[in-house]
Amino acid sequence: MNMYVSNLGYHVTGDDLKALFEQFGAVSSAKIVTDRETGRSRGFGFVEMDSEDESRQAMEKLNGKDVEGRAISVTQARDKAPRSNSKW
Repeated sequence: MNMYVSNLGYHVTGDDLKALFEQFGAVSSAKIVTDRETGRSRGFGFVEMDSEDESRQAMEKLNGKDVEGRAISVTQARDKAPRSNSKW
């Protein structure tokens, strides 16, 4: 299951995110989204876990948890909307 993690401090790394979620099970991937031009964190990221049960437990326990002075939000990620090349 893929989870969306928001309200992250700008110093949180992908490794930090992985370590936070690994206490609930195996993490397939953990990625912080960065600004293309500056490389700076945009304050959110995605974590993927293979087990749906472990993902749900992580969401339940970590949603609202204080990480570096900020209450993070953890929800199930929505599927990415297809991009349209049309201006209309």
